Amino acid sequence: MNASPSQPHPAEWPETQQLRDTGERGLPAGRHAFHKEHLMAQIRDDIRGTTSNTPARQRSPFLRKPILLPAVACALAGAVVGGFALYGGGDGDGTTPLATGPALTTQLGSVDAKGGPQLLDRVSLAAGSGDTDGPVVRDGQFLYIASKVASTYPRTVDDKTTVVSEKLHDRQVWESQDGKDGWLIEAGQTSDEGMTLAGPHASSSAYDNLVKLPTDPDALLKKIYQDARANKDKEVPLDQAAFVAIGDLLTESYPPAKLVPALYKAAAKIPGVVAVDDATDATGRHGIAVARMEDQSGQREEWIFDKKSLKFLGERTVQVKPSPDKNDPIKPGTVVHTSAITQRAVVDGNKQMPSQAG
Repeated sequence: MNASPSQPHPAEWPETQQLRDTGERGLPAGRHAFHKEHLMAQIRDDIRGTTSNTPARQRSPFLRKPILLPAVACALAGAVVGGFALYGGGDGDGTTPLATGPALTTQLGSVDAKGGPQLLDRVSLAAGSGDTDGPVVRDGQFLYIASKVASTYPRTVDDKTTVVSEKLHDRQVWESQDGKDGWLIEAGQTSDEGMTLAGPHASSSAYDNLVKLPTDPDALLKKIYQDARANKDKEVPLDQAAFVAIGDLLTESYPPAKLVPALYKAAAKIPGVVAVDDATDATGRHGIAVARMEDQSGQREEWIFDKKSLKFLGERTVQVKPSPDKNDPIKPGTVVHTSAITQRAVVDGNKQMPSQAG
């Protein structure tokens, strides 16, 4: 499944080299939410009058590097100024703190440096065989995705920094067929009623966009690299940005059945993809993982699959190596973020539960 050594690296394809960064691009639904939360955390710090010299990464509870475009940042800031009631109960600023426990830690699984493409080949075959659970979404319908999530981050109080983890909690997302309307409910990040995800620009993970993606793995990977180059954080290597982008489509999205095997086959062509013999999702289910290390942060992004059925369970980010930042208190073995999908369904309206479907 590896690309031939005689072939150019995906980042060297002419189509990719000629791309220019743009001011507005659709981002995967998962990253949209993380950008909102990251910006909200920064705004809360400003409101609190944080004067610590602690780096921004250590003050933010959302450590997954955001791909925050200026247009997105302005839109989110405008949403706050416009009076969105995003947070309920708790501290003086209206938030409900979830980080009450010690840092989540894990035993790091053994890595097979050459096993990633082989494992993805097996996963793609399993995804493309027999009955699939890929959705068919009609006009006016919404995708519903429920998951269990938690994050770990450094928290500084009175100049003392400790590493804390959120309680494992529910996250529910609704997204319209075209991606321009939706809803988010997540403890600690929204009120009990939730918050709107409506906007003029459809996210790249919207169903209408997913059905247009090529199912040829090579053509699909070119498209992923194009979007990754246009959207990525300059600190994140392009290969890692492409790997994360595919992971977003596997988690807070519901790809059409024909697209799923192509996503796995495309991921197998990304340099640096490995297999991990044991990984645990947010609900404690053990599985095997496809992963990729980001050397600049020492963190490994893992996609977790059931060992027998090879069904996708969720993903997590683990600190594998010490951070290059010597002041970073996150130690190897720490679970920086964890997510497990508990339900995906097609519903007939925004905020409708699958149990209410006719």
